[in-house]
Amino acid sequence: MSTLASYFGQIMVGLGTALSLTVIGFAGALVLGTILAVFRIGPITPLRLVGTVYVEVLRNIPLLCLLILFVFGLPDIGIVFDLYTTVAICLALFNAAFVCEAIRTGINTVPVGQAEAARALGLTFTQSLRTVVLPQAFQSMIQPLVNVFIGVLLGSSLASAVGVMDLLGVAQFINLHQAWGIGLFAAAAAVYASIALGMGFLGGRLERKVAISR
Repeated sequence: MSTLASYFGQIMVGLGTALSLTVIGFAGALVLGTILAVFRIGPITPLRLVGTVYVEVLRNIPLLCLLILFVFGLPDIGIVFDLYTTVAICLALFNAAFVCEAIRTGINTVPVGQAEAARALGLTFTQSLRTVVLPQAFQSMIQPLVNVFIGVLLGSSLASAVGVMDLLGVAQFINLHQAWGIGLFAAAAAVYASIALGMGFLGGRLERKVAISR
């Protein structure tokens, strides 16, 4: 136990790194995914094509492959980020495709008549989306977006594969020096599971609260 306590600081730093990667990656995915969703439902054909191609390509590339391409490929063309930044960018780019689909699906749950009524009132596409469609679609987006957040959290564990000392990276470091084996990784898995289950619970509560308020 005393040996484990000596690594407590590193474990907390690793957990903080995992959580910060998750928050930054999800925030970036939310912004880019929203833009892509607007592209996909918008009236401009080239933008719809851009959104569709992006989603179809990124959803069918393993995140680890994307990480390796960015970590080892970008320096070859003169673009260099530190490892933490590279992982955060990859998480945002990869999960933006899933955020896009979550938002697009939520928007599709709003009756077409609502958008037609907004246009009849003289609202532009952007105004209609912001004031009429998105507020109604929000409830059906909550759980899918929470699922994306959980996906970003679990995906962040791949950061250790490219040298970032997140929670799993710290676990690998400790195991290398102490050979504690499967128990250490089971504990790390329990931490990830606890956070993911907690977020799922909060998402469900928020979804029910929004449903009641409506």
